[in-house]
Amino acid sequence: MRLRFAPSPTGYLHVGGARTALFNWLLARAGGGDLVLRIEDTDRDRSRPEHVDAILGGLSWLGIDFDEGPVFQADGLARHRRDALRLLDAGRAYRDFTTRQDFARARDAAVAAGTGTVARLSREMAAQVPRDESDRRAEAGEPFALRFLVPPGTTRWRDLVHGRLSFENGEIDDFVILRGDGTPTYNLAVVSDDAHASITHVVRGDDHISNTPKQILLYEALGRPVPAFGHLPMILGPDGKRLSKRHGARAVDAFEAQGVLPDAMVNFLALLGWSPGTGEETLSRADLVERFSLERVLKKGAVFDPDKLFWMNGQYIARMDGDRLAAALRAALARDGVGSDRVALGEDAFWRMAAALAPRSRTFAEMARLARPYIGPLGGYDRKATRKIWYRDRVGTAELLAAARDRLDGTKWEAEALESSLRALAAERPDVG
Repeated sequence: MRLRFAPSPTGYLHVGGARTALFNWLLARAGGGDLVLRIEDTDRDRSRPEHVDAILGGLSWLGIDFDEGPVFQADGLARHRRDALRLLDAGRAYRDFTTRQDFARARDAAVAAGTGTVARLSREMAAQVPRDESDRRAEAGEPFALRFLVPPGTTRWRDLVHGRLSFENGEIDDFVILRGDGTPTYNLAVVSDDAHASITHVVRGDDHISNTPKQILLYEALGRPVPAFGHLPMILGPDGKRLSKRHGARAVDAFEAQGVLPDAMVNFLALLGWSPGTGEETLSRADLVERFSLERVLKKGAVFDPDKLFWMNGQYIARMDGDRLAAALRAALARDGVGSDRVALGEDAFWRMAAALAPRSRTFAEMARLARPYIGPLGGYDRKATRKIWYRDRVGTAELLAAARDRLDGTKWEAEALESSLRALAAERPDVG
């Protein structure tokens, strides 16, 4: 079994890409296969080195490792062109010298004539150019695109998630495989790369289903084995619409910055469209590797609920041992600009503070905010008001603080709830209110 994860460095690693990487990683680790990381950087205008770094950093943070790579798609351009020319020589592709203006005029004429379709218009126009003339024009330097000649028939495959799927080839236009500038299009580059890397399983988002029949046709035309395909359900926002920027944070590094633990993120991503079938919600990596299979991946979209992620992260925080908890809190404070030199607590006191805040914190960013009043000198306060509240004798003060502690123990750790609880205590104790 050989799988691959192939992100484009046109943006950061978002949750959809991270889930795809995770599912491929789980399959590879469970099946004893190899996982290849390929950076699809052929979009020269949009690919950025900083996005490559962000993708690699996000995968490393999640603990998703690879057996090969990263390899870069741009390094295979010569091979992509060779494969395209092989198809041309075999009569499975043809040159299209039509300009956009010529095509637009021909399309308008076809529509006006009532033909009802222009799906094969490119082929009809190219057929008017004999092969020897096509060769001569190409040798003279006239620009052209190379189109794949879609054969008649039906393209079928058994999808690893959706079951049997099929497309009528007559509904697939003769698609471009090599642009006028000599660069390959997505479908040709992907097939060339996957065939070259001997990929046996392609697991990706279901937005690629429409590409699959084109790619199967290319594999067959090139005489290469067709891999198994599995298409994962779309990730939706809480409103049931496709997850997008309007739903807030989508990049993995944004959740890392909020203090989400990588194990919690992996656990959450695994349950986006997959279920172990036991009702369990917190699963270790070892559990996931042992139980994961594409047979239990849902066909319908999976809802990305940030509140569920933060709840799950809170479960992981609550189970951390004291040393790891304290270290993670110190790191969160450092990200907020509060270095160790500004923490006016001894190690033991800091450890106990972290343990006390853990049950009330869903993320380490939240814990860092809650910790701030305890780690340094108090800000300004009204001394006269303070003298009215505190008893002059230590015993009375201790009793009052104990009553406040007991009152707050079962209170939701939010400003409004805390204030309401303390005001209720003050009303019961007019001697100090």
